[in-house]
Amino acid sequence: MKNTIKVERAIKNVTQEDLAKHIGVSRQTINAMEKGKYVPSTVLALKIARYFSKTVENIFKLEDED
Repeated sequence: MKNTIKVERAIKNVTQEDLAKHIGVSRQTINAMEKGKYVPSTVLALKIARYFSKTVENIFKLEDED
């Protein structure tokens, strides 16, 4: 699964730490998601989408192998 978290953070000018604190996870979790090494739970994906005022589908994209 791909995501646009890093791009969305840049647009809002927030750090991984800022985002992590707001949604209640570690900075390492945000880093792992941005690198595609961690797929978030539904609840976490919804929290991220809400933070950026986007739909989940605007931030997370399934790849063919998913």
